Amino acid sequence: MIQIHKNEDRGKTHIDWLESYHSFSFGHYYDPDNIQFGPIRVLNDDIIAPGAGFPTHPHNNMEIVTISLEGELAHEDSTGGKGVIHPGEVQRMTAGKGVDHSEFNNSKDKPAHILQIWFIPDKSGYEPSYEQKKYSQDDAKNSLLKLVSKKEGDGIVTINQDADLFISHLDKENTIKHKISGGRGVYLFLIDGSLKVNENEINSRDAVKVSEEKELTILSKGNSKFILFDVSLN
Repeated sequence: MIQIHKNEDRGKTHIDWLESYHSFSFGHYYDPDNIQFGPIRVLNDDIIAPGAGFPTHPHNNMEIVTISLEGELAHEDSTGGKGVIHPGEVQRMTAGKGVDHSEFNNSKDKPAHILQIWFIPDKSGYEPSYEQKKYSQDDAKNSLLKLVSKKEGDGIVTINQDADLFISHLDKENTIKHKISGGRGVYLFLIDGSLKVNENEINSRDAVKVSEEKELTILSKGNSKFILFDVSLN
């Protein structure tokens, strides 16, 4: 079964320094049919104004993955971790027992565009921690590059949940196939471009939820960039 979630159906938060789009219920956006997909609880598509950002705020018992699409995001947390996330880098923060965290656009004149993803962990009470690593965007060209995995060394960063997250830069008329094991589902979010996913056409910022399928055939109708989650639905 494949369900399409259109760009225009996402939730929205627009304030003077933030333009944010929510693929799942978040903040004032509530959709009882769109609370989560497997352990994926949040997928926010955020554009942050120059010099602005999220002041110190708490998180707990969530695995938080941040990907910079454009610009630089400075971060700092109560564990002593701090740094700047650039395009071509991925950060994982385990909020665990609780952490205070802030994020700001590191530029005074250019916007920052990020994807922030929250996974429900496989258990509560982990010690807070984070890791941030670079990846080669060339490795994502016409392939699926695994950014996130539960198994250490399998992806670029490791999370405490049975979930894989891939990124792909797919040239026009190229095809990728992805096999889906029993009891698992796929959530694909199209960052840019146009795709045909098992004969279903989607455009920039659309998403597809996939369950009870054995394989996906992903054809790029134009140069496209997307992320793909492979998660347990049990």
